[in-house]
Amino acid sequence: MRTTEKTDTTVRRRQRRGATAALVMAALMTTTVTACAPPLRDLGPLPPRFTGPPLPADAVVSQMTSVLAADGITVEREPSNGQGRCSERLVGRHAPETAEADLKAAFARARSEHGWKTGPDMGSETLILVKSNWTVIASLPGESAQGIQAPIVMSLTCLDGGSPSASPAAPSPAPTAS
Repeated sequence: MRTTEKTDTTVRRRQRRGATAALVMAALMTTTVTACAPPLRDLGPLPPRFTGPPLPADAVVSQMTSVLAADGITVEREPSNGQGRCSERLVGRHAPETAEADLKAAFARARSEHGWKTGPDMGSETLILVKSNWTVIASLPGESAQGIQAPIVMSLTCLDGGSPSASPAAPSPAPTAS
């Protein structure tokens, strides 16, 4: 029995030494990091996620539909079923011979006539526009089989600006009975 007690005492001493050493190392590291790190500067509030007033979904869809129509592309608005998300989709078909050129021309028209800006580069096969709280993404149509029109699909997504006009498609909370 005595060897068991001696072993327990030895193990406990080692554990205490290890814990003490760990605390000393943590205190030493904290002191070193604090002394060597430059003080943090307050840079003020973060910039807004978007500039300008939030745009309603109906206005953005109407604007993009008219821009596409000016270049001969006809699209329809798909019903939005995003609960609490602000997103829309425009879908249509166009002649495969001119689909890519017409889509690029429509995006150029949106930039020049309606104030849209080019979005982040996601490759040569994707077109992106941003305006206020909205981002529009369209993939360039690929090769279509002969006799089949090229699909045109545009995704319109917004950052919810916190106002009801920013996402009219979002359901409003139902009144509760007291």
